[in-house]
Amino acid sequence: MHDYHVPGYGQYCPLALATEVLAERWTLLVLRELGLGACRFNDIHRGVPRMSPTLLTGRLRTLERTEIVERVQVGRRIEYRLTAAGQALMPAIESLAVWSKSWLPATLSDERADPDLILWDMHRRMHTELLPDGRTVIRFVLVDQPEARRRRWLVCERSGVDVCVNDPGFEHDLDVESDSKTLVWVWYGDLPLARALDEGRIELHGPAVLRDAFPSWLQLNLLAEVPRRRAAFGV
Repeated sequence: MHDYHVPGYGQYCPLALATEVLAERWTLLVLRELGLGACRFNDIHRGVPRMSPTLLTGRLRTLERTEIVERVQVGRRIEYRLTAAGQALMPAIESLAVWSKSWLPATLSDERADPDLILWDMHRRMHTELLPDGRTVIRFVLVDQPEARRRRWLVCERSGVDVCVNDPGFEHDLDVESDSKTLVWVWYGDLPLARALDEGRIELHGPAVLRDAFPSWLQLNLLAEVPRRRAAFGV
């Protein structure tokens, strides 16, 4: 084990030692992204968009020093991968997320309704095998966002899905119009998509065949089926 220094509790206790490394702000979310398959710096950052690149660099270095993450040269690019120790952490992180979904009060303020995180998560949770042949471009119109940040695009093909914060230059096939909070509630399973559509909280604009197929393309978040023990306020 390499030497490393993080602020400590002064206790030689396994839980204290673990929290010295893992309880720093953003660290568990960085590990979440690595566990979900992100390996390039920019992809990790897309999952923690409110974290500064400088701070992300620092957290990755700490995780390298503690041998939870390794830095690998792949051709001309650098990738970050979980070591055996990092992989062994994933069940604990998943359990913590399940506990949070079950027991913590689900209040959703405007600042927590981050559509960029939802769209980033959505792009890796699409049933790509159910998409039409060729390219399908879905434009999301977030009516509560400032005009400059109101539109996002998913460029979908059976080989994969890309997220674009700027117009990709393709004609869009389907518009999904909603507000950020509704998108979050649906994605985490607190508001059924069918209900959001029936109530007009999400509106689909485009050919009927694509509107009808859209719900089948979404797998929702991994925690969507975890029941809450406390009510989700605001749904």
